[in-house]
Amino acid sequence: MNPTAPFTALLSVSDKTGIVEFAQSLHALGITLLSTGGTAKLLADAGLPVTEVAALTGFPEMLDGRVKTLHPKVHGGLLARRDLPAHMAALAAHGIATIDLLVVNLYPFEATVAKPGCTLEDAIENIDIGGPAMVRSAAKNWRDVGVLTDASQYASVLQELQASGKLTDKTKFALSVAAFNRISQYDGAISDYLSSMAQDGSQALFGGQANGRFVKLQDLRYGENPHQKAAFYRDLHPAPGSLVTARQLQGKELSYNNIADADAAWECVKSFNPTVDGVACVIVKHANPCGVAIGANALEAYSKAFKTDPTSAFGGIIALNCPLDESAALQISKQFVEVLMAPAFSPEALAVFKAKANVRLLQIDLPDVGGGGANASAWALGRNAVDVKRVGSGLLMQTADNHELALADLKIVSKIQPTPAQLQDLLFAWKVAKYVKSNAIVFCANGMTMGVGAGQMSRLDSARIASIKAQHAGLSLAGTVVASDAFFPFRDGLDVVVDAGATCVIQPGGSMRDDEVVAAANERGVAMVFTGVRHFRH
Repeated sequence: MNPTAPFTALLSVSDKTGIVEFAQSLHALGITLLSTGGTAKLLADAGLPVTEVAALTGFPEMLDGRVKTLHPKVHGGLLARRDLPAHMAALAAHGIATIDLLVVNLYPFEATVAKPGCTLEDAIENIDIGGPAMVRSAAKNWRDVGVLTDASQYASVLQELQASGKLTDKTKFALSVAAFNRISQYDGAISDYLSSMAQDGSQALFGGQANGRFVKLQDLRYGENPHQKAAFYRDLHPAPGSLVTARQLQGKELSYNNIADADAAWECVKSFNPTVDGVACVIVKHANPCGVAIGANALEAYSKAFKTDPTSAFGGIIALNCPLDESAALQISKQFVEVLMAPAFSPEALAVFKAKANVRLLQIDLPDVGGGGANASAWALGRNAVDVKRVGSGLLMQTADNHELALADLKIVSKIQPTPAQLQDLLFAWKVAKYVKSNAIVFCANGMTMGVGAGQMSRLDSARIASIKAQHAGLSLAGTVVASDAFFPFRDGLDVVVDAGATCVIQPGGSMRDDEVVAAANERGVAMVFTGVRHFRH
């Protein structure tokens, strides 16, 4: 169906994906095509009748294309309100035709600055001027002009034009909002980059201004508590394998607390590379791991993790770094679980939980960074680069705690040497402690948490709580290893964990009383290793 009135589209795109096919469909509807530079040449080469903007304006492109659309015949055609006689008379007086559809995507600034070796000059040359100006003009006049800023919009817009010859106000307003959002994102990226750069090309880690660019995924029923309002947003370009990329396969709508706890569980289980570390299961309750284990398969890993603290696991969040099969699903289904996450679910596992319609099943792809060897450290690619915390009317920003500890990094400071098995358990315990709220004390043995003490004001109390939890779970701490997220400031903390049964301790070191603590380890006949790195988590 042809448009109900003369209809002109201006197409000027940097990313030319799908533009020829879209223009062909517009031409088939009788829509007049205007274009610029490379886009115009591409359309003409495809045999489409297209008028260059330079012919429309009577002014040639200049300054290497920097000036081509900044002209009254372009912006007048976009900004004129069709319902105002004065506007239409002004167009007629100056020989300006209306433009009804604008298709623009911007110079690839974000992609340019993301490239290794990008110079300040490269970045500056990829700052679009004419494109954002046209987008703003069209988006402001949304009742009369449709504006497309992404190839993903072509199909739905074309379908509507083919059906009725015009775009509805609802569609045009949604396109306008998307256009202003795109301009905001683009300007934010430029601001972030330039505010971190010096004229000599040096770049600060944290710029002079931080511009958040997030896209809302959903409104939530309420926040942390029922009287609070909440919504869930994702990064404009989320890290691969992060919670925001999850696909919910079944279950009730996620709550604010579900999401927060699910993120804690997924980030912890994701730190175990299945190719290198083995199959892992993490159970989280109130933002803290209450059970973590590795095993030969999903069933073994879950069963071991559950044994750590069955009481806390009730109503918990469970994450696996391997596909969930039927045998593990049958075992997990015996407990009350709020959210269950895995990279995949077998058909049989899905059938098990079909009878438990309220259980939220989330499928999340693990980062695709290869296996062991040289690729082992690349597992961190699936994590955030920067952490942000809201404080009053400000933000705290820091590089994320993505430090990976290797066996070669350990410094044995005691007379007693850890056995090879203990060294592996030490690395496991250290990895878990990183995701436990400070002060953190984690007892482990045989790739399984045996007692977790979290979030206490005193490290002594965390140690005592971990021991108490092990007792309640019927677990013996004899012969366990212990991880402490920060150094022992006095020997009393060491004495508590050794009294509980620990025979090997991993801690950062760095206290002014390290000599006293190491001497206590030698006195008690336990092994102690230093990492040189602490893992506070507040």
